[in-house]
Amino acid sequence: MKTSKRISNCAKAMALAWTLCGAVNGQESHEPEGRDLLRKEARALESFATTRLSREFLAGVTGLPAVEPRTVYRDPVTRTYYSPTQVAAMDEESRAKLEKKELDETFYYYTKYGTPLAYVRALDVLGTAGFDNVSGKRILDFGYGGVGQLRLLAMMGADAIGVEIDTLQPAFYREPSDQGVVKGRSSRDGRITLLHGRFPDDEAVTKSVGDGYDLFISKNTLKNGYLHPERPVDKRMLVDLGVDDETFVQKLFSILRPGGFVLIYNISPAPAPPDKPYIPWADGRCPFPKTMWESAGFQVIAFDQDDTTMARAMGRALEWDKGEGAMDLEKDLFALYTLARKP
Repeated sequence: MKTSKRISNCAKAMALAWTLCGAVNGQESHEPEGRDLLRKEARALESFATTRLSREFLAGVTGLPAVEPRTVYRDPVTRTYYSPTQVAAMDEESRAKLEKKELDETFYYYTKYGTPLAYVRALDVLGTAGFDNVSGKRILDFGYGGVGQLRLLAMMGADAIGVEIDTLQPAFYREPSDQGVVKGRSSRDGRITLLHGRFPDDEAVTKSVGDGYDLFISKNTLKNGYLHPERPVDKRMLVDLGVDDETFVQKLFSILRPGGFVLIYNISPAPAPPDKPYIPWADGRCPFPKTMWESAGFQVIAFDQDDTTMARAMGRALEWDKGEGAMDLEKDLFALYTLARKP
Protein backbone atom coordinates (compact mmCIF):
# COMPACT_ATOMS: atom_id res chain seq x y z
CA MET A 1 0.00 0.00 0.00
CA LYS A 2 1.78 3.22 1.01
CA THR A 3 5.47 3.52 0.20
CA SER A 4 6.31 4.26 3.84
CA LYS A 5 4.21 1.35 4.97
CA ARG A 6 6.14 -1.58 3.53
CA ILE A 7 9.68 -0.72 2.46
CA SER A 8 12.34 -3.21 1.40
CA ASN A 9 15.67 -3.72 -0.30
CA CYS A 10 15.41 -5.55 -3.61
CA ALA A 11 18.94 -6.91 -3.27
CA LYS A 12 17.98 -8.95 -0.20
CA ALA A 13 14.29 -9.25 -0.99
CA MET A 14 11.86 -9.57 1.90
CA ALA A 15 14.63 -9.90 4.44
CA LEU A 16 15.22 -6.17 4.34
CA ALA A 17 11.58 -5.14 4.37
CA TRP A 18 12.38 -2.10 6.47
CA THR A 19 14.92 -0.38 4.15
CA LEU A 20 14.41 1.60 0.96
CA CYS A 21 14.81 -0.22 -2.34
CA GLY A 22 18.02 0.65 -4.16
CA ALA A 23 16.22 0.79 -7.51
CA VAL A 24 13.95 3.54 -6.24
CA ASN A 25 16.88 5.50 -4.85
CA GLY A 26 18.76 5.29 -8.12
CA GLN A 27 21.40 2.84 -6.88
CA GLU A 28 22.63 0.18 -9.26
CA SER A 29 21.77 -3.42 -8.44
CA HIS A 30 24.49 -6.06 -8.56
CA GLU A 31 22.07 -8.95 -8.30
CA PRO A 32 21.11 -11.20 -11.26
CA GLU A 33 18.42 -9.59 -13.38
CA GLY A 34 14.72 -10.19 -12.73
CA ARG A 35 13.79 -13.68 -13.86
CA ASP A 36 17.34 -15.01 -13.37
CA LEU A 37 17.22 -14.01 -9.73
CA LEU A 38 13.76 -15.53 -9.31
CA ARG A 39 14.88 -18.82 -10.87
CA LYS A 40 17.82 -18.92 -8.48
CA GLU A 41 15.53 -18.29 -5.53
CA ALA A 42 13.01 -20.90 -6.72
CA ARG A 43 15.74 -23.56 -6.83
CA ALA A 44 16.82 -22.60 -3.32
CA LEU A 45 13.24 -22.97 -2.07
CA GLU A 46 12.45 -26.31 -3.72
CA SER A 47 13.24 -28.37 -0.63
CA PHE A 48 11.58 -25.77 1.58
CA ALA A 49 8.19 -25.97 -0.16
CA THR A 50 6.23 -28.78 1.51
CA THR A 51 2.84 -28.74 -0.24
CA ARG A 52 1.57 -29.20 -3.77
CA LEU A 53 0.38 -25.60 -3.76
CA SER A 54 3.77 -24.09 -2.94
CA ARG A 55 5.67 -26.42 -5.28
CA GLU A 56 3.40 -25.54 -8.20
CA PHE A 57 3.82 -21.85 -7.36
CA LEU A 58 7.63 -22.12 -7.55
CA ALA A 59 7.51 -24.17 -10.75
CA GLY A 60 5.82 -21.30 -12.56
CA VAL A 61 8.89 -19.07 -12.28
CA THR A 62 10.36 -20.57 -15.47
CA GLY A 63 7.37 -19.26 -17.42
CA LEU A 64 7.46 -15.63 -16.31
CA PRO A 65 7.70 -13.19 -19.24
CA ALA A 66 10.56 -10.82 -19.95
CA VAL A 67 9.86 -7.16 -19.25
CA GLU A 68 11.43 -4.11 -20.86
CA PRO A 69 12.54 -1.19 -18.64
CA ARG A 70 9.91 1.42 -17.85
CA THR A 71 9.95 5.02 -16.73
CA VAL A 72 8.00 6.51 -13.84
CA TYR A 73 8.21 9.89 -12.13
CA ARG A 74 8.10 10.64 -8.40
CA ASP A 75 7.32 13.78 -6.46
CA PRO A 76 9.91 13.73 -3.64
CA VAL A 77 7.71 15.88 -1.40
CA THR A 78 4.36 14.09 -1.68
CA ARG A 79 5.96 10.70 -2.57
CA THR A 80 3.40 10.34 -5.35
CA TYR A 81 4.29 8.39 -8.51
CA TYR A 82 3.20 9.31 -12.02
CA SER A 83 3.26 7.61 -15.40
CA PRO A 84 4.72 9.36 -18.46
CA THR A 85 1.16 9.97 -19.73
CA GLN A 86 0.21 11.70 -16.49
CA VAL A 87 3.39 13.80 -16.56
CA ALA A 88 2.77 14.88 -20.15
CA ALA A 89 -0.51 16.43 -19.04
CA MET A 90 1.18 18.54 -16.32
CA ASP A 91 2.38 22.11 -16.61
CA GLU A 92 6.11 22.75 -16.87
CA GLU A 93 6.47 23.90 -13.27
CA SER A 94 4.91 20.71 -11.92
CA ARG A 95 7.05 18.52 -14.17
CA ALA A 96 10.23 20.24 -13.03
CA LYS A 97 9.66 19.06 -9.45
CA LEU A 98 9.58 15.38 -10.37
CA GLU A 99 12.33 12.77 -10.20
CA LYS A 100 12.64 10.46 -13.20
CA LYS A 101 13.07 6.75 -12.41
CA GLU A 102 14.15 4.11 -14.92
CA LEU A 103 12.97 0.76 -13.56
CA ASP A 104 14.01 -2.59 -14.99
CA GLU A 105 12.76 -6.18 -15.01
CA THR A 106 14.06 -6.80 -11.50
CA PHE A 107 11.95 -3.95 -10.21
CA TYR A 108 8.96 -5.23 -12.17
CA TYR A 109 8.95 -8.44 -10.16
CA TYR A 110 10.42 -7.21 -6.85
CA THR A 111 9.27 -3.56 -6.66
CA LYS A 112 10.10 -1.91 -3.32
CA TYR A 113 8.72 -4.81 -1.35
CA GLY A 114 10.93 -7.78 -2.15
CA THR A 115 10.71 -11.18 -3.75
CA PRO A 116 7.25 -12.49 -4.65
CA LEU A 117 8.55 -15.95 -3.77
CA ALA A 118 8.30 -15.05 -0.07
CA TYR A 119 4.64 -15.99 -0.56
CA VAL A 120 5.74 -19.61 -0.64
CA ARG A 121 5.52 -19.96 3.14
CA ALA A 122 2.03 -18.47 3.23
CA LEU A 123 0.97 -20.91 0.52
CA ASP A 124 2.39 -23.78 2.55
CA VAL A 125 0.23 -22.71 5.48
CA LEU A 126 -2.82 -22.70 3.22
CA GLY A 127 -1.92 -26.02 1.61
CA THR A 128 -1.60 -27.67 5.00
CA ALA A 129 -5.04 -26.30 5.97
CA GLY A 130 -6.66 -27.91 2.91
CA PHE A 131 -6.50 -25.07 0.39
CA ASP A 132 -4.28 -27.03 -1.97
CA ASN A 133 -5.36 -25.93 -5.45
CA VAL A 134 -5.99 -22.43 -6.84
CA SER A 135 -7.17 -23.46 -10.30
CA GLY A 136 -10.57 -21.87 -10.88
CA LYS A 137 -10.34 -20.09 -7.52
CA ARG A 138 -10.88 -16.39 -6.91
CA ILE A 139 -8.14 -14.74 -4.81
CA LEU A 140 -7.90 -11.22 -3.38
CA ASP A 141 -4.41 -10.01 -2.41
CA PHE A 142 -4.80 -6.97 -0.13
CA GLY A 143 -1.80 -4.65 -0.46
CA TYR A 144 -0.24 -6.77 -3.21
CA GLY A 145 2.84 -4.58 -3.68
CA GLY A 146 4.08 -6.32 -6.84
CA VAL A 147 2.55 -8.30 -9.67
CA GLY A 148 4.90 -11.30 -9.44
CA GLN A 149 2.89 -13.52 -7.08
CA LEU A 150 -0.35 -12.59 -8.85
CA ARG A 151 1.05 -13.73 -12.19
CA LEU A 152 2.33 -16.98 -10.70
CA LEU A 153 -1.10 -17.65 -9.19
CA ALA A 154 -2.83 -16.77 -12.47
CA MET A 155 -0.53 -19.20 -14.29
CA MET A 156 -1.90 -21.83 -11.91
CA GLY A 157 -5.41 -21.02 -13.16
CA ALA A 158 -6.47 -18.52 -10.49
CA ASP A 159 -8.47 -15.34 -10.89
CA ALA A 160 -5.99 -13.15 -8.98
CA ILE A 161 -7.10 -9.67 -7.94
CA GLY A 162 -4.67 -7.25 -6.29
CA VAL A 163 -5.67 -4.12 -4.36
CA GLU A 164 -3.18 -1.32 -3.60
CA ILE A 165 -3.22 2.26 -2.40
CA ASP A 166 0.42 3.07 -3.25
CA THR A 167 0.53 5.30 -6.35
CA LEU A 168 3.55 3.38 -7.68
CA GLN A 169 1.53 0.41 -8.93
CA PRO A 170 -0.89 2.20 -11.31
CA ALA A 171 1.97 4.37 -12.60
CA PHE A 172 4.24 1.37 -13.23
CA TYR A 173 1.88 -1.51 -14.08
CA ARG A 174 0.24 0.45 -16.86
CA GLU A 175 0.66 -1.81 -19.90
CA PRO A 176 -2.18 -4.02 -21.20
CA SER A 177 0.01 -7.10 -20.68
CA ASP A 178 0.14 -6.46 -16.93
CA GLN A 179 -3.49 -7.50 -16.52
CA GLY A 180 -6.10 -9.68 -18.15
CA VAL A 181 -6.01 -13.31 -19.19
CA VAL A 182 -2.83 -15.21 -18.36
CA LYS A 183 -1.98 -18.44 -20.15
CA GLY A 184 -2.23 -21.28 -17.67
CA ARG A 185 0.46 -23.90 -17.20
CA SER A 186 -2.20 -26.63 -17.40
CA SER A 187 -5.66 -26.73 -18.94
CA ARG A 188 -7.10 -23.61 -17.32
CA ASP A 189 -6.07 -20.01 -18.00
CA GLY A 190 -6.01 -17.48 -15.18
CA ARG A 191 -6.54 -13.76 -14.92
CA ILE A 192 -4.92 -10.75 -13.22
CA THR A 193 -6.87 -7.65 -12.16
CA LEU A 194 -5.11 -4.71 -10.50
CA LEU A 195 -7.20 -2.23 -8.53
CA HIS A 196 -6.06 1.04 -6.98
CA GLY A 197 -7.76 2.56 -3.96
CA ARG A 198 -8.84 1.91 -0.40
CA PHE A 199 -10.90 -1.24 0.13
CA PRO A 200 -13.60 -1.29 1.43
CA ASP A 201 -13.84 2.47 2.04
CA ASP A 202 -13.67 3.40 -1.67
CA GLU A 203 -17.07 2.56 -3.15
CA ALA A 204 -15.79 2.21 -6.73
CA VAL A 205 -12.94 -0.09 -5.69
CA THR A 206 -15.22 -2.18 -3.50
CA LYS A 207 -17.67 -2.57 -6.38
CA SER A 208 -14.83 -3.72 -8.64
CA VAL A 209 -13.61 -6.15 -5.99
CA GLY A 210 -17.03 -7.77 -5.84
CA ASP A 211 -17.41 -11.05 -3.96
CA GLY A 212 -17.30 -14.82 -4.41
CA TYR A 213 -13.73 -15.20 -3.17
CA ASP A 214 -12.10 -18.45 -2.15
CA LEU A 215 -9.16 -16.69 -0.50
CA PHE A 216 -8.37 -13.29 0.97
CA ILE A 217 -4.64 -12.99 1.62
CA SER A 218 -2.61 -10.13 3.03
CA LYS A 219 1.13 -10.33 3.61
CA ASN A 220 2.99 -7.64 5.56
CA THR A 221 0.12 -5.15 5.27
CA LEU A 222 -2.42 -5.86 8.02
CA LYS A 223 -0.09 -5.44 10.99
CA ASN A 224 -1.13 -4.29 14.43
CA GLY A 225 1.61 -1.67 14.38
CA TYR A 226 0.24 -0.16 11.18
CA LEU A 227 -3.35 0.03 12.44
CA HIS A 228 -2.88 0.43 16.19
CA PRO A 229 0.59 1.84 16.91
CA GLU A 230 1.61 1.74 20.57
CA ARG A 231 3.48 5.05 20.30
CA PRO A 232 2.90 8.26 18.31
CA VAL A 233 4.19 7.97 14.75
CA ASP A 234 3.98 9.78 11.41
CA LYS A 235 0.55 8.91 9.99
CA ARG A 236 2.12 8.37 6.57
CA MET A 237 3.70 5.22 8.02
CA LEU A 238 0.32 3.74 8.98
CA VAL A 239 -2.50 1.91 7.22
CA ASP A 240 -5.85 3.69 7.11
CA LEU A 241 -8.61 1.23 6.27
CA GLY A 242 -11.17 4.00 6.07
CA VAL A 243 -13.60 1.93 8.17
CA ASP A 244 -13.56 0.59 11.73
CA ASP A 245 -12.02 -2.82 12.42
CA GLU A 246 -15.32 -4.62 12.93
CA THR A 247 -16.72 -3.35 9.62
CA PHE A 248 -13.55 -4.50 7.83
CA VAL A 249 -13.70 -8.03 9.25
CA GLN A 250 -17.42 -8.29 8.49
CA LYS A 251 -16.72 -7.20 4.92
CA LEU A 252 -14.15 -9.98 4.54
CA PHE A 253 -16.77 -12.48 5.69
CA SER A 254 -19.29 -11.15 3.17
CA ILE A 255 -16.99 -11.39 0.12
CA LEU A 256 -15.93 -14.99 0.80
CA ARG A 257 -17.68 -18.05 -0.49
CA PRO A 258 -18.62 -20.70 2.08
CA GLY A 259 -15.40 -22.56 2.85
CA GLY A 260 -13.27 -19.57 1.86
CA PHE A 261 -10.12 -18.65 3.79
CA VAL A 262 -8.54 -15.48 5.16
CA LEU A 263 -4.78 -15.56 5.74
CA ILE A 264 -2.84 -12.69 7.29
CA TYR A 265 0.88 -13.47 7.15
CA ASN A 266 3.40 -11.00 8.56
CA ILE A 267 7.20 -11.03 8.58
CA SER A 268 8.64 -8.40 10.92
CA PRO A 269 11.94 -7.09 12.29
CA ALA A 270 12.71 -6.79 15.99
CA PRO A 271 10.93 -3.92 17.80
CA ALA A 272 12.91 -0.76 18.46
CA PRO A 273 14.23 -0.19 22.00
CA PRO A 274 12.20 2.29 24.11
CA ASP A 275 14.76 5.04 23.50
CA LYS A 276 14.62 4.65 19.70
CA PRO A 277 11.92 5.71 17.19
CA TYR A 278 8.91 3.41 17.07
CA ILE A 279 8.82 0.93 14.16
CA PRO A 280 5.17 0.26 13.21
CA TRP A 281 6.01 -2.65 10.91
CA ALA A 282 7.82 -4.47 13.73
CA ASP A 283 4.48 -5.29 15.41
CA GLY A 284 3.24 -8.07 13.15
CA ARG A 285 0.38 -9.21 15.36
CA CYS A 286 -3.08 -9.47 13.82
CA PRO A 287 -4.80 -6.09 14.34
CA PHE A 288 -8.21 -7.70 14.84
CA PRO A 289 -9.00 -9.68 18.03
CA LYS A 290 -9.91 -13.35 17.79
CA THR A 291 -13.34 -12.61 19.27
CA MET A 292 -13.99 -10.15 16.43
CA TRP A 293 -13.36 -12.83 13.83
CA GLU A 294 -15.65 -15.24 15.66
CA SER A 295 -18.39 -12.64 16.08
CA ALA A 296 -18.31 -12.02 12.32
CA GLY A 297 -18.94 -15.75 11.77
CA PHE A 298 -15.44 -17.03 11.08
CA GLN A 299 -13.92 -20.25 12.33
CA VAL A 300 -10.48 -19.23 13.59
CA ILE A 301 -8.00 -21.96 12.70
CA ALA A 302 -4.89 -20.15 13.97
CA PHE A 303 -4.51 -16.79 15.68
CA ASP A 304 -1.12 -15.07 15.83
CA GLN A 305 0.54 -18.41 15.23
CA ASP A 306 4.32 -18.11 15.62
CA ASP A 307 5.94 -19.06 12.31
CA THR A 308 9.37 -17.61 13.06
CA THR A 309 11.26 -20.90 12.73
CA MET A 310 9.91 -21.52 9.23
CA ALA A 311 10.37 -17.88 8.17
CA ARG A 312 14.00 -17.99 9.25
CA ALA A 313 14.48 -21.23 7.33
CA MET A 314 13.10 -19.46 4.27
CA GLY A 315 15.45 -16.55 4.95
CA ARG A 316 18.43 -18.90 5.06
CA ALA A 317 17.34 -20.58 1.82
CA LEU A 318 17.16 -17.17 0.17
CA GLU A 319 20.50 -16.15 1.73
CA TRP A 320 19.07 -13.16 3.53
CA ASP A 321 21.82 -13.69 6.10
CA LYS A 322 24.66 -13.34 3.57
CA GLY A 323 26.29 -10.60 1.53
CA GLU A 324 25.71 -6.88 1.65
CA GLY A 325 23.00 -5.93 4.12
CA ALA A 326 23.04 -9.40 5.72
CA MET A 327 20.53 -9.95 8.49
CA ASP A 328 20.96 -11.61 11.83
CA LEU A 329 18.01 -13.92 11.28
CA GLU A 330 17.99 -15.15 14.86
CA LYS A 331 17.65 -11.66 16.29
CA ASP A 332 15.87 -9.64 13.63
CA LEU A 333 13.34 -11.81 11.78
CA PHE A 334 9.98 -12.89 13.19
CA ALA A 335 6.74 -14.16 11.66
CA LEU A 336 3.13 -14.54 12.75
CA TYR A 337 0.03 -15.63 10.89
CA THR A 338 -3.70 -15.71 11.45
CA LEU A 339 -5.86 -18.13 9.47
CA ALA A 340 -9.66 -18.07 9.47
CA ARG A 341 -12.33 -19.85 7.45
CA LYS A 342 -15.91 -19.03 6.54
CA PRO A 343 -18.02 -22.13 7.39
